[in-house]
Amino acid sequence: MHLMKMRMILGRVLVWMTVVMAAVTDVHAEDQVYRSEADFLSNAFGGEPPAARALWVPPALREELLRDFGWRAGLRIRYWVHGDRSAWILDEIGKDKPITAGIVVDEDTIARLEVLVFRESRGWEVRYPFFTDQFASVALAEDGDLSRRIDGITGATLSVRAVTRMARVALRLHDATRQTTLARRP
Repeated sequence: MHLMKMRMILGRVLVWMTVVMAAVTDVHAEDQVYRSEADFLSNAFGGEPPAARALWVPPALREELLRDFGWRAGLRIRYWVHGDRSAWILDEIGKDKPITAGIVVDEDTIARLEVLVFRESRGWEVRYPFFTDQFASVALAEDGDLSRRIDGITGATLSVRAVTRMARVALRLHDATRQTTLARRP
Protein backbone atom coordinates (compact mmCIF):
# COMPACT_ATOMS: atom_id res chain seq x y z
CA MET A 1 0.00 0.00 0.00
CA HIS A 2 2.81 2.38 0.93
CA LEU A 3 4.56 1.76 -2.40
CA MET A 4 1.35 2.47 -4.33
CA LYS A 5 0.88 5.80 -2.54
CA MET A 6 4.51 6.78 -3.27
CA ARG A 7 4.03 6.01 -6.97
CA MET A 8 0.91 8.18 -7.09
CA ILE A 9 2.70 11.08 -5.43
CA LEU A 10 5.71 10.68 -7.69
CA GLY A 11 3.43 10.59 -10.75
CA ARG A 12 1.72 13.83 -9.70
CA VAL A 13 5.06 15.52 -9.06
CA LEU A 14 6.30 14.48 -12.52
CA VAL A 15 3.14 15.81 -14.18
CA TRP A 16 3.47 19.08 -12.25
CA MET A 17 7.15 19.41 -13.19
CA THR A 18 6.34 18.76 -16.86
CA VAL A 19 3.68 21.49 -16.85
CA VAL A 20 6.06 23.97 -15.17
CA MET A 21 8.92 23.15 -17.56
CA ALA A 22 6.63 23.53 -20.58
CA ALA A 23 5.47 26.94 -19.32
CA VAL A 24 9.03 28.12 -18.68
CA THR A 25 10.17 26.91 -22.12
CA ASP A 26 7.26 28.72 -23.81
CA VAL A 27 8.15 31.96 -22.01
CA HIS A 28 11.73 31.76 -23.28
CA ALA A 29 10.69 30.68 -26.79
CA GLU A 30 8.79 33.88 -27.57
CA ASP A 31 9.88 35.80 -30.65
CA GLN A 32 12.69 38.16 -29.74
CA VAL A 33 12.63 41.00 -32.26
CA TYR A 34 15.99 42.77 -32.12
CA ARG A 35 15.58 45.03 -35.15
CA SER A 36 12.76 45.71 -37.59
CA GLU A 37 13.11 44.95 -41.27
CA ALA A 38 12.56 48.62 -42.14
CA ASP A 39 15.23 49.80 -39.69
CA PHE A 40 17.71 47.22 -40.95
CA LEU A 41 17.15 48.22 -44.60
CA SER A 42 17.33 51.93 -43.84
CA ASN A 43 20.65 51.40 -42.07
CA ALA A 44 21.97 49.11 -44.83
CA PHE A 45 21.49 51.78 -47.49
CA GLY A 46 22.24 54.90 -45.47
CA GLY A 47 18.70 56.23 -45.23
CA GLU A 48 16.05 55.47 -47.80
CA PRO A 49 16.33 51.86 -49.05
CA PRO A 50 15.68 51.06 -52.70
CA ALA A 51 12.47 49.34 -53.74
CA ALA A 52 12.32 45.61 -53.12
CA ARG A 53 13.01 43.30 -56.02
CA ALA A 54 12.17 39.65 -56.50
CA LEU A 55 14.63 36.99 -57.58
CA TRP A 56 12.68 34.26 -59.34
CA VAL A 57 14.75 31.23 -58.42
CA PRO A 58 15.34 28.98 -61.45
CA PRO A 59 15.18 25.22 -60.80
CA ALA A 60 18.95 24.78 -61.29
CA LEU A 61 19.73 27.39 -58.62
CA ARG A 62 17.09 25.94 -56.29
CA GLU A 63 18.72 22.50 -56.65
CA GLU A 64 22.19 23.97 -56.07
CA LEU A 65 21.09 25.77 -52.90
CA LEU A 66 19.61 22.56 -51.53
CA ARG A 67 22.52 20.34 -52.57
CA ASP A 68 25.40 22.62 -51.61
CA PHE A 69 23.95 24.57 -48.68
CA GLY A 70 21.04 22.47 -47.40
CA TRP A 71 18.74 25.47 -47.91
CA ARG A 72 15.29 25.20 -49.45
CA ALA A 73 14.49 28.19 -51.63
CA GLY A 74 10.99 29.22 -52.51
CA LEU A 75 9.93 30.23 -55.99
CA ARG A 76 11.07 33.79 -55.40
CA ILE A 77 13.17 35.65 -52.87
CA ARG A 78 12.80 39.31 -52.03
CA TYR A 79 15.93 41.46 -51.93
CA TRP A 80 17.05 45.08 -52.16
CA VAL A 81 19.89 46.34 -54.34
CA HIS A 82 21.68 49.59 -55.09
CA GLY A 83 24.79 49.39 -57.23
CA ASP A 84 26.97 46.50 -56.02
CA ARG A 85 25.28 46.40 -52.59
CA SER A 86 22.39 44.05 -51.88
CA ALA A 87 20.44 43.26 -48.76
CA TRP A 88 18.78 39.95 -47.99
CA ILE A 89 16.37 39.06 -45.21
CA LEU A 90 16.38 35.29 -44.86
CA ASP A 91 14.90 32.72 -42.50
CA GLU A 92 16.50 29.45 -41.45
CA ILE A 93 15.45 26.88 -38.88
CA GLY A 94 17.78 26.66 -35.88
CA LYS A 95 16.53 23.67 -33.94
CA ASP A 96 12.76 23.95 -34.30
CA LYS A 97 11.90 27.53 -35.24
CA PRO A 98 13.13 30.05 -37.79
CA ILE A 99 15.82 32.61 -37.14
CA THR A 100 15.54 35.76 -39.28
CA ALA A 101 18.76 37.46 -40.32
CA GLY A 102 19.54 40.50 -42.41
CA ILE A 103 22.66 40.22 -44.54
CA VAL A 104 24.23 43.07 -46.51
CA VAL A 105 26.53 42.01 -49.34
CA ASP A 106 28.80 44.64 -50.85
CA GLU A 107 30.39 43.52 -54.13
CA ASP A 108 31.28 39.92 -53.22
CA THR A 109 31.72 40.11 -49.45
CA ILE A 110 29.47 40.45 -46.45
CA ALA A 111 29.37 44.03 -45.20
CA ARG A 112 27.12 43.27 -42.24
CA LEU A 113 25.06 40.45 -40.78
CA GLU A 114 22.44 40.94 -38.07
CA VAL A 115 19.99 38.62 -36.38
CA LEU A 116 16.68 40.45 -36.64
CA VAL A 117 14.31 37.95 -34.98
CA PHE A 118 15.15 34.94 -32.81
CA ARG A 119 12.43 32.43 -31.96
CA GLU A 120 14.29 29.51 -30.34
CA SER A 121 14.63 28.86 -26.62
CA ARG A 122 18.42 28.41 -26.89
CA GLY A 123 21.23 29.80 -28.98
CA TRP A 124 20.23 33.47 -28.80
CA GLU A 125 23.89 34.42 -28.34
CA VAL A 126 24.24 34.48 -32.14
CA ARG A 127 22.66 37.93 -32.12
CA TYR A 128 25.61 39.61 -30.41
CA PRO A 129 28.37 41.44 -32.30
CA PHE A 130 31.08 39.13 -30.90
CA PHE A 131 29.55 36.49 -33.17
CA THR A 132 28.06 38.45 -36.10
CA ASP A 133 31.17 40.64 -36.58
CA GLN A 134 33.06 37.51 -37.70
CA PHE A 135 31.13 37.63 -40.98
CA ALA A 136 32.42 41.07 -42.01
CA SER A 137 34.47 40.90 -45.23
CA VAL A 138 33.78 37.19 -45.66
CA ALA A 139 33.30 35.93 -49.22
CA LEU A 140 32.12 32.68 -50.72
CA ALA A 141 35.03 30.40 -51.58
CA GLU A 142 35.04 28.31 -54.76
CA ASP A 143 34.04 25.20 -52.79
CA GLY A 144 30.89 26.99 -51.53
CA ASP A 145 32.20 27.45 -48.01
CA LEU A 146 33.02 30.79 -46.41
CA SER A 147 36.46 32.29 -47.00
CA ARG A 148 37.12 32.42 -43.26
CA ARG A 149 36.32 30.02 -40.42
CA ILE A 150 33.48 31.18 -38.15
CA ASP A 151 33.95 30.37 -34.47
CA GLY A 152 31.01 28.62 -32.86
CA ILE A 153 29.32 29.20 -29.53
CA THR A 154 29.06 26.45 -26.95
CA GLY A 155 25.42 25.47 -26.54
CA ALA A 156 24.33 27.32 -29.70
CA THR A 157 25.58 24.94 -32.38
CA LEU A 158 22.33 24.74 -34.34
CA SER A 159 21.85 28.52 -34.28
CA VAL A 160 25.45 29.05 -35.41
CA ARG A 161 24.93 26.61 -38.29
CA ALA A 162 21.68 28.33 -39.30
CA VAL A 163 23.23 31.81 -39.35
CA THR A 164 26.31 30.56 -41.20
CA ARG A 165 24.08 28.84 -43.77
CA MET A 166 22.14 32.09 -44.32
CA ALA A 167 25.43 33.97 -44.87
CA ARG A 168 26.52 31.45 -47.51
CA VAL A 169 23.11 31.57 -49.20
CA ALA A 170 23.05 35.39 -49.28
CA LEU A 171 26.46 35.45 -50.94
CA ARG A 172 25.35 32.90 -53.53
CA LEU A 173 22.07 34.74 -54.20
CA HIS A 174 23.95 38.04 -54.57
CA ASP A 175 26.20 36.35 -57.12
CA ALA A 176 23.15 34.96 -58.96
CA THR A 177 21.59 38.43 -59.24
CA ARG A 178 24.84 39.90 -60.53
CA GLN A 179 25.15 37.14 -63.14
CA THR A 180 21.60 37.83 -64.27
CA THR A 181 22.27 41.57 -64.48
CA LEU A 182 25.49 41.03 -66.45
CA ALA A 183 23.69 38.69 -68.85
CA ARG A 184 21.08 41.39 -69.59
CA ARG A 185 23.65 44.10 -70.42
CA PRO A 186 24.26 44.69 -74.16
